[in-house]
Amino acid sequence: MTLPTLPEETFRRVLCVVAHPDDMEYGTSAAVARWTERGIEVGYLLLTRGEAGMPNPPEETARLRIAEQRAACAVVGVEHLTVLEHPDGVLVYGLDLRRDICREIRRFKPDVVFGGGFEVETPYGFDQADHRAAGLATLDALRDAGNRWVFPEQVDEGLEPHSVRWYITPGLAGSGATHGVDVTGEPLRRGVASLEAHAGYLAALPDHPAPADFIPKFLAMSGEAMGVEHAVLFRAHDLQAPPEF
Repeated sequence: MTLPTLPEETFRRVLCVVAHPDDMEYGTSAAVARWTERGIEVGYLLLTRGEAGMPNPPEETARLRIAEQRAACAVVGVEHLTVLEHPDGVLVYGLDLRRDICREIRRFKPDVVFGGGFEVETPYGFDQADHRAAGLATLDALRDAGNRWVFPEQVDEGLEPHSVRWYITPGLAGSGATHGVDVTGEPLRRGVASLEAHAGYLAALPDHPAPADFIPKFLAMSGEAMGVEHAVLFRAHDLQAPPEF
């Protein structure tokens, strides 16, 4: 069965919530490039500054990685970047994290939220702890944001409750993906360039392949599920659809 396209025609604003600088750039940013090209506003919320990801002193690493993230955002047309200062490498799932994500949802008012997975084991091996904490906190913050009695101090500050329509997470062909985005051509090129913008970080990773060598191959495999040359796949949940029994 060929996977359908995400209902992008209904998207106005997408908020992407990830743990680290560069988390969006391993393929997903190609879909972001397509969305911004079509006039959809996309914001990124980074929960950490990525300061534990390199052998350099943490503050130096944080400055480098945030600068590279800003450059990556510019490549794919993202103008709204928010970076929090939760500790990298030891991100803790809990009320503090939920509160901060909820705040950004109420502030940015997206109709779509992209969040990472929260499973321990993935097709690529065991997922990193920060990714799992970020994914689960994002899922819970979606409900928090729509309930005025959860974190009511934000409502008192003028951040009204906001209910998100779509919740999307990464998907794989044959492993739960429900929809895809055709990124053939310019969106793919910009997606590759967005990861290349993390040049300092990638240089510190031994034997890391060049973005142009592996991202097109991975997205070509995903494209087969949609019948296109290159695609990004997602699991999409319509949070306002009636429940299925």
